[in-house]
Amino acid sequence: MRLFSLFSWVRKYHLMGIRRRSFMEAPWAGGVVLLVCVAVAMLLANLPFTKDYYHELLETDLSLVVKSPSGLIDWVFPEGMTVEKFVNDILMVVFFFAVGLEIKREIVCGQLSSVKKAVLPVLAALGGMIAPAVIFTIFNHGTLAANGWGIPTATDIAFAVGILSMLGDRVPVSLKIFLTALAIADDLGAIVVIALFYGGEMHLLCLFIALLIMAGVYMMNRMGEKRMFFYMVPAVVVWSLFYYSGVHSTLAGVAMAMLIPMQPRYTKEYFAHKMNSLKNAFLKVEHFDEEFPNELHRYYLRQVTALSTESVGMSYRLEHALTPYVTFLIMPIFALANAGVEISSVEYFNIFKYSQDLGSVGMGVFFGLLLGKPIGIFAASWLSVKLRIAEMPEKSTWKMLFAVACLGGIGFTMSIFVDSLAYDHAEIIDRGKIAILMGSMAASILGSVLILLFSKKTENK
Repeated sequence: MRLFSLFSWVRKYHLMGIRRRSFMEAPWAGGVVLLVCVAVAMLLANLPFTKDYYHELLETDLSLVVKSPSGLIDWVFPEGMTVEKFVNDILMVVFFFAVGLEIKREIVCGQLSSVKKAVLPVLAALGGMIAPAVIFTIFNHGTLAANGWGIPTATDIAFAVGILSMLGDRVPVSLKIFLTALAIADDLGAIVVIALFYGGEMHLLCLFIALLIMAGVYMMNRMGEKRMFFYMVPAVVVWSLFYYSGVHSTLAGVAMAMLIPMQPRYTKEYFAHKMNSLKNAFLKVEHFDEEFPNELHRYYLRQVTALSTESVGMSYRLEHALTPYVTFLIMPIFALANAGVEISSVEYFNIFKYSQDLGSVGMGVFFGLLLGKPIGIFAASWLSVKLRIAEMPEKSTWKMLFAVACLGGIGFTMSIFVDSLAYDHAEIIDRGKIAILMGSMAASILGSVLILLFSKKTENK
């Protein structure tokens, strides 16, 4: 009876472990966690007994201050660092670093690795950035809100791919690949937009030193250096220099990701030879049953672990190691810190409000995401195929491509990030965030409904 109970408990625990792993690995899991964090942030920012603590926590100073004994010299690093800036300028560096690794992988050996593979998603992403920017500018040209044209140009890959995965086989695999590649190209475009248009006052000396260090890291890569220490230390220094240079510090993550080597330290032949030697040495170690593994066994097992690790490229190892932390820690923290909009009145939800001086951030963002993204993606794709620049995704239709393009209007993470960079006025930032949330929700509903509608029609035929 006890044995049966123990077996049942082990089986239950094992199945729970499988469920935990399957949830963590599910494409939609990151989107679900983000959605929950958005709801929590909105509650924290608006409940009477939490909103003051919420805003005070975000404004808490985290700078390290070193004072001289005389009190005449103060050294502050990083200057002006608060909890909110820590999330946006440090934690998001890791997010951008992971994005950079993913972009590099796709360019080297993925969906962006050849002109034939890359042309359709890249051109679609370009169209999906231009059209929302034009729509936003139509509503806000000549107003104080005009600088926010970059807000509706981004696609949130976690939400978009998550919804596609939940819709199952209603969407052709080729269109799932198309949207994923498009979102990656879109991320690259958003990074360029941030670098060119949303930096601060330039300090060329800091930027020049950072570029020199990156050039040194590039040469080190070309010379065959594969040890992680020699890349991570320069990455921290480059981030510090970007932080003070006026170029947004998160771009240091992307820049350094592009310099991380993809080739493994050991070749296939060396791995096989060394592994065979370690196996033979491991099997020759004498031991009693109760002594396994003894000290020598543990030594050889450590050698096997190190050999296996160094036989995988550093870029792949870092991407694999960082992905769960980015998806289930950094992005949720970003949502908690940035999605908490204090709704002081119903007027905040009036995203269609327009004024001569402020324009309408709400209308620009909302219609940019809901209409601009799908129109831009679809128009660029249609022109590319009709002009024979690109090929139509296999087993897809124009109706289904348009439905998938609607999911490109889910902005969220990158859109909220650009919103916080575009404006200094808290009210405009908050109106932008509400419009992002409402526009992203409307785009996800529209895309899902159209996919369900068009897939049923296809099945009936």
